[in-house]
Amino acid sequence: MFLSSLFLYLYNRRMRNLLLCLSIIILASLIASTVQSNFGKIEIKTMTLPTQDGQHLVYDWYKPKSASNKNKVPFIVVVPGFQRSKEALSNFAIELARRDIVVALIDPYAQGLSSSSRQNRSATKEGYGMFALVNHVHGNKSFNYIDKTRIGTTGHSMGGNAAIRGADLFGREAKLKNQESKLHSIYVSGFVLTLRDNILKNIRSNAGVSYALYDEGGFRNELPGWDSTNMKIAPESIRFVNWGIHNSSKGEEEIILGKFYGSVENRSLRIVHNEPLLHPFQPYNFEAMQNQLEFFEKSFQLEPKLNSGNQIWHWKELMTLISMVISLIMLLPLTKVLLKLPYFENVKLPTPPLLPAHNKIGKIIFWMLFFISAGVACITFIPMVEVAKILFPDAANRELTWYFPQRMNNSVMLWATFNGLFGFILFFGSYYFHGRSNGINPNYWGLKITSTGLMKSILLSTLVFVIYYLILNLIYFIFHVDYRFWFMGVRIFQAEYLIVLLMYIPFFYIFFLSNSLRVNGSIRIENQPKWLSLLIGGIGNSLGLFLIIFIQYLSYALSGTVFWTTNWLSVNLLFAIVPMMFVLPYFNRYFFDMTGQIYLGPMITTLIFIMILSTNTVVYLPI
Repeated sequence: MFLSSLFLYLYNRRMRNLLLCLSIIILASLIASTVQSNFGKIEIKTMTLPTQDGQHLVYDWYKPKSASNKNKVPFIVVVPGFQRSKEALSNFAIELARRDIVVALIDPYAQGLSSSSRQNRSATKEGYGMFALVNHVHGNKSFNYIDKTRIGTTGHSMGGNAAIRGADLFGREAKLKNQESKLHSIYVSGFVLTLRDNILKNIRSNAGVSYALYDEGGFRNELPGWDSTNMKIAPESIRFVNWGIHNSSKGEEEIILGKFYGSVENRSLRIVHNEPLLHPFQPYNFEAMQNQLEFFEKSFQLEPKLNSGNQIWHWKELMTLISMVISLIMLLPLTKVLLKLPYFENVKLPTPPLLPAHNKIGKIIFWMLFFISAGVACITFIPMVEVAKILFPDAANRELTWYFPQRMNNSVMLWATFNGLFGFILFFGSYYFHGRSNGINPNYWGLKITSTGLMKSILLSTLVFVIYYLILNLIYFIFHVDYRFWFMGVRIFQAEYLIVLLMYIPFFYIFFLSNSLRVNGSIRIENQPKWLSLLIGGIGNSLGLFLIIFIQYLSYALSGTVFWTTNWLSVNLLFAIVPMMFVLPYFNRYFFDMTGQIYLGPMITTLIFIMILSTNTVVYLPI
């Protein structure tokens, strides 16, 4: 009797959908893990290195099984950039390790699982932890499968800055000790600001530079407009090559892209690439990856085991993308299964009726408010970046703090709070001046809930959050992958991040609740297809932020300089936030349909989405 009841329970629709989602996630993660390990030819494990000032560095260790005491292989430290954790550059590690190179893929200080740094210029002064790791590997006899004469580093953006700073540091050390630099070769991607005479003169390493032709940060370079990113004529790239082959800033007056200058033997090898890409997409490009692989093959004088065009990293990206999408969809059947538990029965209320169709004036008011809301969302984002610098000076200045420690998310939080409150004003204002006299009443909105129902909704959302991240941690433990696509990811986190989550939740919840009210209380109308209603909600919720991206890149296309320069990184952050804003109304509608109230949806989405944001940014916690 028990077994038959269990069988029927497992095969009800809700449970079937949940199990289907879990099955897809497990299968996709298995494939991603298989690709990441090069079909079992690479051993991968997470390691922790205690460093200076009580800090610690967490990194993934990629060791080809071919590496041994009798077959010593090169070693490369991969350094992600600002706002990036180690998983964001796993493609670098995969392809380098496939070519018989031991790779350490680090979580930079204050990002991912590594501790924060006591330095507020960690990339410059510590290489985000790379300097300590190079010294550790170079001086440790237990790494007898590594050729200590062939140690390298590579990184993108601020990770590229860390690489060139490492070449400077170890070059000066080598000069003082009259020996070779510990860094045999470096590759700098997406960063040329440090290519100055006082740095370049100290380099005792083979070096390559790759800079996107359409890098949005080019306005900081020495030449104006489009010339700023043209590495054929850029003073930065010319100096870079000349200091390598002429030991001076003078010599070559124009660079031939893709040409090897200098010599491997005396560590004067230089090469410059200029791929036609935007800054954030440069690490995820076949050509850029090919150029980097060819550089290290040349500088380390490796036998060409694989053609540089032979790349498999994109299959891992595809699988973890599937996992990320399905994991978010899984929230729906997971919640439905939990709602069937007797304890949560009173969370579910009858679904309110659809709103009557808008009359002519109602339609005018709706679309007027639609575009006003989008316009306000657009014009308030960048000002909130500036306000955040004033209200949260510690995080803005990279100082360790328990008080709102997320430099980039602080501005997003302020923007969300303001626009959430503004959304409430528009909603209730339109009701007061138009809706109440045209057949609309609050019974349509899903506001009704008991105190018990509210407390159980809070408990239910917390339970969904816990289960969601328990599954993620289990997936990570078994397969060593998370859910992600390029720089957007759902990743595991340290326990201290829960403090950060509790700090930001109340403010973000204002926006998420406001969205739920508007999605379910204004566009859930009679005679309108559900898909159309949700599409309007998704566009309305993301249009303002999308307009910022549009303005930024329209200006760039017309002039070669982005519209917002000082805060260009904040604009880049929107590549991850806009998709989140677009799908938010869909979740709020589906949770509304489950429960008949507007509260549970934003409770769940706030917990999940804000933790995703928090784990994909710099966190200046004193840990």
